[in-house]
Parts: sequence; C-alpha cells; structure tokens
Amino acid sequence: MPVYKEKNGTWRVNYRYTDWTGELKQSTRRGFMTRREAVAWEHEQSVKKHASLDMTFGSFTELYISNMKCRLKENTWESKEHIIRTKILPYFKDRKIGEIKPRDVVSWQNTIMKGKTSGGKTYSQTYLKTIHNQLSAIFNHAVRYYGLPKNPAKLAGNMGKEQSREMLIWTQEEYRKFADAMMDKPVSFYAFEMLYWCGIREGELLALTPSDFDFEKKTVTINKSYQRLNGRDVITDPKTPKSNRTITMPDFLNDEIRDYLRQLYGIGPADRMFPVTKYYLHHEMDRGSKAAGVKRIRIHDLRHSHISLLIELGYSAVAIADRVGHESIDITYHYAHMFPSTQRDMAQKLENLRTEETEEKRNVSEEHG
Repeated sequence: MPVYKEKNGTWRVNYRYTDWTGELKQSTRRGFMTRREAVAWEHEQSVKKHASLDMTFGSFTELYISNMKCRLKENTWESKEHIIRTKILPYFKDRKIGEIKPRDVVSWQNTIMKGKTSGGKTYSQTYLKTIHNQLSAIFNHAVRYYGLPKNPAKLAGNMGKEQSREMLIWTQEEYRKFADAMMDKPVSFYAFEMLYWCGIREGELLALTPSDFDFEKKTVTINKSYQRLNGRDVITDPKTPKSNRTITMPDFLNDEIRDYLRQLYGIGPADRMFPVTKYYLHHEMDRGSKAAGVKRIRIHDLRHSHISLLIELGYSAVAIADRVGHESIDITYHYAHMFPSTQRDMAQKLENLRTEETEEKRNVSEEHG
C-alpha cells in the first residue's frame, strides 16, 4: 500500500482489499497530517486484513461491529454502541488486543466505577454489569472467531450486579380510580385501558394500528413494537419471538377500542392509533396518579398488574405466559411471590381435606359402634 504526499501537504494511502464477494478492489484514504500517521494506518489495515491479534482493540472493534450490527435490532445496537464508544474505546482502543491482560481490565473497572452520570450520580450496579458484559462480549468474539487464547474480562471477574427493580402493582380499585382521572383525554384513557387489561408492553401499544384488531373475534394481534430513535419513528419486531401473539379482549374493552377508532377521523389501516411518545405516557401517569390519589407506578408496572390479576383469578403460568408473550413460563413464576394469600388458600384447602377425612372416619365409626 504506497504512501504519497498530496499537493496541500497532507498524505494519502492507496490500498487494495478483497470485498465479501472475493473481488479485488482499490481505494484511497486521504487527509493524514504526517507520513508517520499514514504509514501507521497502512500497517494497521494490513494487520486487520489478516485478522492478526497484533491489531489494536479499536481495529478489532470495527470487525466486531461489522459482524454484529446487522444481527441486532437498531434500538438494541444503539445502546451497545453508546457503551462501546463512551465507556470502552477511550480506554482500550490503542492497545493491541492480544496484549490486554486481566489486570488491565481491573484497572479499567476501577476507572468506570468512579464515573458519574450527567446528573452527578454514581452508575447503578446493573449498569456497571452491563458495561462489563459488553467488553466481555467483544473479547468472547475474539476468542471464538479470531484465536484469542483467553478472555481477560472473564478472568478479571465482573463488576456490578443484576438488581431487580421493585415490582409495584395496582389493584383493580386503584386502576379504576386512575382510569376515571384519565377520561378527560381519550388517547390517554384508551391507551391505559389497553395496557392494563391486555398486559401489553409500552412499545407494543404505541405500534398498534387499526388492522391489528378483529372486533368480530374480539382480538388484537401483537406483531411489532415502536421506538423513537434519533428523532425518527422506528417500527421493529416485538421483543422476542413469543411476543408475536393474538390476545382476546374482554367485551367492554373490545367496544371501547371500536368507539375510540370511530373518533379518529381519517385514520388508515396501517396508521398508529396512539401517535404519542413514551414520554407522553410517563407524563400522563404522573398526572393521573396524582389526580386519583393512588401510588405512582411505572408504565411497565401496568403489565405486572395485569399478570398479578390473572394469577389471582387462578390461571396457570402456561396460559398467562401465552397471553403476555413471556419467552418462558419461568418468567411468569417470578410473580408468584406477589400473592402470599395463595399459600394461605392452599393450607386452608389442605386443612379442609383433612377435616373432611376425619369427619368421614368418625361417621363410619359411629355407624359400626
């Protein structure tokens, strides 16, 4: 790859590469301020081309991104890319990936753990764990596909830990008070009706269109999710394959949504029925809970509330998982602790069985006495 000086005093590199079809191509990289920079870049491309562990972590990360980005949803990749760009590359990008040791990762962890959010708060334990997992994922990619002997992030051990956020629910009485306070804004009222009585996710709600409803069968089909990314409306697949599902609505909700659609003049079959943002819903949750005098819960807690209601009504974990789109019934079992009364009911029914058995024996004894 020859290096040339331009008329304006900068340097350029002419280089050849083979594209994914196997075709040999030629390109040029300009704008290097010194010959040394141009030669260094030329060398790094040669190392990268042969997938050598002599390449820098920054160069390997480019390979990782090219391999992984197309496999993930846009919103998922944005979160990962932000962590890579702001928390990982500033520390490791110029280090040779094959020379990074566990002690280097520990030093990086100590630096990250001292970091603060824009609001001046320390990072949460969950976020610290997420950052470390991303670094480890990059090294795992190098181990799996490029011959790196060991993952130094794995050997260093994790930082942070998974923290389950407190799960809050509304009873039917609390929700009805809240819903009454929402009736002054139809878009808010009907949005929260769908969230509470169907247990759908926030993104699933905001992606709903008229064509998703079959009012004769009283069903709504969940097959997409809405995200707002970089000022754009983005419709993606639902969170998991099991999230693609058809939910049967109670009669009253079926009638409510049909009435709501009649109020939306000129809406097309593929238009969003709730053309608002997640921020709008959060603001309305603040307003409604305050007006109704009920505790403030998160939007996602409406999903918890729906699941807890179904558990209380006696439905099985399998049936509930199918309705709400849980990938595994193990996720549904996490809600069981919300109903200690279930244990009391079990104990009472066992007591009743024993009492009936004792009574039956007593009656038999008296008959033969």
